[in-house]
Amino acid sequence: MLFFDRRTGPDLGADAPDYPDRPVPDWYRDAKFGVFVHWGLYSVGGWAPPRRPGQDVPVELEYSHHQYAEWYANTLRIPGSPTGAFHESAFGVGTSYEDLADDWAAERYDPDGWMRLFAACGARYVVPTAKHHDGFCLWDTATTRFSSVHRGPRRDVVAELAAAARSAGLRFGLYYSGALDWHVSHFPPIRSLTDLFTYRRNDPAFARYCFDQVRELVERHRPDVLWNDIDWPDSAKAAGPHSLAALFGHYYERVPEGVVNDRWGVPHRGFRTREYRTETTAPEWTWEATRGLGASFGYNRAEDDTHLIDAAELVHLLVDTVAKNGNLLLNISPRGDGSLPGAQVGRLRDLGRWLAAHPHAVYGTRPWRRHAEPAGAPLRYTVRPDGALNVIALDPAHGGFRLPADLLGVAVRGPGAYWGEGPAQIDPDGTVTVPPALRHLPAAVLTLPPSGP
Repeated sequence: MLFFDRRTGPDLGADAPDYPDRPVPDWYRDAKFGVFVHWGLYSVGGWAPPRRPGQDVPVELEYSHHQYAEWYANTLRIPGSPTGAFHESAFGVGTSYEDLADDWAAERYDPDGWMRLFAACGARYVVPTAKHHDGFCLWDTATTRFSSVHRGPRRDVVAELAAAARSAGLRFGLYYSGALDWHVSHFPPIRSLTDLFTYRRNDPAFARYCFDQVRELVERHRPDVLWNDIDWPDSAKAAGPHSLAALFGHYYERVPEGVVNDRWGVPHRGFRTREYRTETTAPEWTWEATRGLGASFGYNRAEDDTHLIDAAELVHLLVDTVAKNGNLLLNISPRGDGSLPGAQVGRLRDLGRWLAAHPHAVYGTRPWRRHAEPAGAPLRYTVRPDGALNVIALDPAHGGFRLPADLLGVAVRGPGAYWGEGPAQIDPDGTVTVPPALRHLPAAVLTLPPSGP
């Protein structure tokens, strides 16, 4: 993972292909919550310099001290990097990153258990990595033997995850690294944002390699989401039989309700992505907030519970994202052996308990005319399919809040406002009392009748 938002690719002139004008499908807009899974060869190393929430490093150290453990293969090649020192200490001098594939047994990997957990915690879709920047493929590909079938677990991980996800009732997507593949590249390590676009392949051979890999994934697994990272080789952005436009056409033919993200470097964007960031208001487009539970997507053994987003913040993140017309794609980071870190599972379960008690505040909703109050009460708004308005209080422990004037009439007429199964107490001046039984929650949901605006 790496945030980059390049809206358009090279100027192709007359060779620019036509892209379909496709709306984001309703199933995706209704789902609201998905689980990202970063599990791969980088999980064996499983280390990056840990960071506290909000902690920054000088720009010149961003890559040598990369917070993302899935960037392990790049970071350990930077002279003097902490990851390089860890790697030698843990695996011995002279052991390369790719040597780790021979020791990757994945002995505690349980795809059905993963998917049952994600579904029980309220996720509606799941997006595991098929190939990250290291080039290690997690399916039985004909394009390379650098895969989980020929090395490491000796299993077709993608096939197993797809079957397990659909058995658990989840939509299934796939992450793919279209811009970077360090296994088939011979560049120095990336040490800056400039390097990111200098040390990457854009030649036709590599573009065909990527085309063939994604076509395999589409043919075999019909992923509901194609989640590309960073960009796509520039040589495939003109029209042609192995172009990105042709790949999209094939995908939509095979998966009519499929959806893509916006990290392809072309005008066809699907849903927008925001990595460890948010929108300031509710945009007209559908978007997705994505982040790890800690500061990394890949498993980082140096992180502990203190590095993770806390349970209340996690609920607030979901609510704020949904109120702004977005989905939350929350990452979990399996260890190399396939086990899930207990602290991360605990956070997922915390979020799942809140979602199970307040499903109508999230699933299938749409944004209201404003997502929040500009000042004062910490409130968020979502609209149910029947037109009822959810007023979500992010600080129920305070005991109450005041409704804005434009909602007061709605709250007191008709059947009245309610908390779950019980009626709400609203004073004539708009003061709402949060029932004591709800004040321990990270967020409480007041519902106003469908006759509202």
